[in-house]
Amino acid sequence: MLLELLLGLTVILIGAELFTNGIEWLGVRMKFSEGAVGSVLSAVGTALPESMIPVVAILFNPSESSSHIGIGAILGAPFMLGTLAFFITGLSARMFLWRKDKKYYLNVDCKVVSNDIIFFIIMYSLAMGASFIGFMHIKKAIAILLILGYGYYVKRTFKSGDRLGGHNLRALYCNFSEKPRLRMILLQIFVALTAIILGAHYFVSGIETLAMKMKIPYLVLALIIAPIATELPEKFNSVLWISQKKDTLAIGNITGAMVFQSSLLPALGILTTPWDLNGISLLSGILVLISALVLLISLKRNRFLKTSSLMFSGIFYLIFISIVLWAMFS
Repeated sequence: MLLELLLGLTVILIGAELFTNGIEWLGVRMKFSEGAVGSVLSAVGTALPESMIPVVAILFNPSESSSHIGIGAILGAPFMLGTLAFFITGLSARMFLWRKDKKYYLNVDCKVVSNDIIFFIIMYSLAMGASFIGFMHIKKAIAILLILGYGYYVKRTFKSGDRLGGHNLRALYCNFSEKPRLRMILLQIFVALTAIILGAHYFVSGIETLAMKMKIPYLVLALIIAPIATELPEKFNSVLWISQKKDTLAIGNITGAMVFQSSLLPALGILTTPWDLNGISLLSGILVLISALVLLISLKRNRFLKTSSLMFSGIFYLIFISIVLWAMFS
């Protein structure tokens, strides 16, 4: 069990380093904006591990427990990103001493980050609201709207933001040439994603074994334990970019994944499960929406992103954990 956890963590770390390096080169080579690279390419790529959990649970293992795991994983992923991942990113900016005066704020493209958060709040509110609707055809309409909404978000993101610069860019690991070929860049990204997915698999396996021994309920496992493991790629990628003072990429990696996981995955849940949210699943959604709204207000008011605002998001994670533990042991 411990070996699986350590092996999974190591492989994820290696994969995250390869991925951030490769995705930056892809952005420079294709002349994409920072928003497109961070909020779409990187976000979707590193969201694959946790995205596979509800897909496999719902589509390939139809049962009541699998339905709980699937719904929990769909809701757990954006909750972890909108609370714990924000906290870790803000904390890491404070801890990297070489950031100096940039320890207390992040130099992000406010338009890109605000756009991501607004899309997340709208999409996730629609997804949460669908659980209170009793008519299936209306639920299906919301699911379709979520899918179309994400398509519009991708199109808009690719057209906004500053172009990703090639300065301060480390050599591609798969090719030390100053101008690596596109196929070598894509090869490194593929290897990195494979490593991230395999690492997440081993880590989740170790976490599940631990959860079974501790007799933790399926929904709690899916909402709390599995997302901590599967969200590691986003967390590590963002920390790596924060250490390199590439703040828009770091935050966009998180907020872009939140948009992805508040639209396409809930659409899957609405179309294939009863999608009746209550209890801790509903609580997680409400808390992450509040966290995102607080961060958006801070961003709009200050015109820059305070690390203290990111760290404040961790409070909502603590609130959730406290309530879940109280419910389990009371």
